[in-house]
This record gives sequence, structure tokens and C-alpha cells, in this order.
Amino acid sequence: MQRKKGELAMAARKRASTTADATHANAHAHAQDQTSPTIDPPIAPPKSALILMLFLFFSLPYFYLIFYRYNIESDLKRSILINAALSLAGFFVTQKMIPVASRYVLKRSLFGFDINKKGTPQGTVKVPESLGIVIGIVFLVLAILFQYFNFTADSNWLVEYNAALASICFMTLLGFVDDVLDVPWRVKLLLPSFAALPLLMAYAGHTTIVIPKPLIPYVGLEVLDLGWIYKLYMGLLAVFCTNSINIHAGLNGLEVGQTVVIAFAILIHNLMQIGASADPEYKQAHAFSIYLVQPLLATSLALFSFNWYPSSVFVGDTYTYFAGMTMAVVGILGHFSETLLIFFAPQVLNFLLSVPQLFGFVKCPRHRLPRFDPQTGLLTGTNDGTLVNFFLRLFGKMSEKSLCARLLIFQFLAH
Repeated sequence: MQRKKGELAMAARKRASTTADATHANAHAHAQDQTSPTIDPPIAPPKSALILMLFLFFSLPYFYLIFYRYNIESDLKRSILINAALSLAGFFVTQKMIPVASRYVLKRSLFGFDINKKGTPQGTVKVPESLGIVIGIVFLVLAILFQYFNFTADSNWLVEYNAALASICFMTLLGFVDDVLDVPWRVKLLLPSFAALPLLMAYAGHTTIVIPKPLIPYVGLEVLDLGWIYKLYMGLLAVFCTNSINIHAGLNGLEVGQTVVIAFAILIHNLMQIGASADPEYKQAHAFSIYLVQPLLATSLALFSFNWYPSSVFVGDTYTYFAGMTMAVVGILGHFSETLLIFFAPQVLNFLLSVPQLFGFVKCPRHRLPRFDPQTGLLTGTNDGTLVNFFLRLFGKMSEKSLCARLLIFQFLAH
């Protein structure tokens, strides 16, 4: 994923005497126009009405499944609700921390300009970059505090839980390094592989797959143990989830929005599996997933309140790497890594559309973004292989807000 960031301190002092620099690219559609004056207003307040509407939409099926539809054991229900309470507290902490962190990153000249608003007054506004670091920190604090309420020192799940947090922390750090240093694309593909190592080394779950019934006569087995091949698959899944969020981007709210939708789908899937199963170990695996996905959903909603159109903050590779790795972790250690790919169906489609350019078969420009018309405020699709451009070619010109809303609705319906 290519990014373009605000120049760091030394470059910032030289901005007035330099021409536009195309060294850095930003798949979030943040770019600098060095011939235009820049505006540095206060951070806009969060879009609370939107978040309240989403909270009500998400909470109805959530509480229905926990309190009415399924008879979940009291101890397990208690742990889930304690985790939910901590996550809710994390939502408010995140909303308070984002404006504070924004001022600090602006001081360090970590900012960008929005290409999809270039030529308008909004296109000259400095937007603080890399605010995903706030989400990663709050998430990790919540996940560590939760251990006090749920795990004992001899818990069989404690090793895997901490391995999961190590992988997420490692990926968050690498994402922030990428935001600051602008790591080349070929290196970005390798970063999740290293970050997933703690998770893969601690994984003690099954390595088997169920053979579809029509294929059983040919394979001769109902269940096939893949051994190390299954762990290789999990490593590749972590790489895919992390980078797929990273390349399905370019619009205000798209990266966080797709994460919120997928996280909600994972949460509901886990509750349904817990309610329908009688196997204690199977239930615990899905509860493990809930303990990580609830704080992800809560903190992401807080970020979404600032990142939705028009964005007052940009999330950076820090957030996309963090979110992708977290969802890979909950799928792997929740033992539904195959189902996770269904939730990532739009990301799979975006990746397939991107393959010719990502692998050099077709020329790949620095920005694979739609064309913005400052006169009409509408976006026009290009021939670049992204789902964003595909939607514009399919449905015609539209505003950035409308396009992002359609993509998120498509993400929701794909589940």
C-alpha cells in the first residue's frame, strides 16, 4: 500500500521553498499540495449521532442473542459482559485520547492532505495521520486488564491469549514504523509474517479440515489432518487479512468502516456458535474470540466517529495492520479461520481485482484512486483494479460519502 504523509520536521521547515514531492504515496488519499496555503484548524468533534445510531443497530441483535435466544452459562455470560463493559469504557477513553494525540502528531508534522478534496478548501486542511496508534494502545490495555477478571495463572488459554496480544502488539508497532518511514510495498507483505510468529508458535488447536461429503469417496477420509500445512495456511491468512484491509482504502471512513462491519459479524457468529454448541472447549474457543473482538469493535467505533466523512483524522497503516492482525487472530484462535474468509469476501474481491497491478502485470500508478472533480464534488472511476473504482464504473459518478456508504452496505450484505 502506498502512502503519502506530511513531511517530518526538517522537511516541514523547507516546504515553502520546495515543489510538490511525489516521493511518498498514501492509499488513504492523503496528499500534499505544496503550492497551496494550508489550514490548521482544531480537530472537529466526533460524529456522535452516527455512532449512537450504529450502537443501537448493533446492540439489539447482541442483547437478543445473549439474554433471550440462547441459554448461555452464567459464568461464560458474566465474562462476556465484563469484557463488554471494559470495551465500552475503552470507547470513551479512545474518544478522549484521539484529539489529544492529534495535536501531538501535528506538532511532529505527521499529517496529510485529502486528494479526494483537492481543489476545494477542505483539500488544504492538515489532517493528523497515524491515529491508529491510539486504538492499538487502548485495545492492548483493555485486553491485558481483562485477564484479571477471566484467566487464572494455570489457565490453558492464557498462553494463547498472550501470544495473540504479542502478535497484535508487534503488528501495531510495525504499522507505526511504516507510517513514519514509508516502508516499501514488497517489505509490507513480509511484516505480518513476522508478527504472526508468536501466534503460530503458541497455537495448540486442531490442524484438521472436514472433507466435503461428495469428496469423501475419493479422499477416503472424513477428516484430514494437514499438520504443518495448516499452520502455513494460518500464517498466510494473517498476511492476507492485514494487507487486505490496507489496500481496500482511499475513502474517508472506509478502512475503519469495513473493520467495524467485519468485527460485528465475527461477534454475532461467535455468540451463535456458543449458543448452539454443547462442547465446553468449542464454546471457550469462541468466547476467546469475543474477548478480543469486542474491544476491537468499541475502539474502532470511537475512531470511526472522527474518521467518517469528512475525516478529521487519518488512521494510517498503524490501524489497518492492527485491525487486520486482530481479526486474523480471533479467527485462528477461535477455530473458524475458514469462516473468516467469508467475512472478508469484499476484500478477497478487491485483492483479485488488484492482482494484475500488484504483481506488475499491468502498470501500477502511485495512487489507484478515483478522479475527483472539484466543480461537482463527485468521483469518477478509473481503470485501476480496485473495488472502489469498480463501484464507480458500475454505478456511475457519486460523492465520496455515498460511495463509501455503498461499499460498507456491500460489506454488510456479503456476510
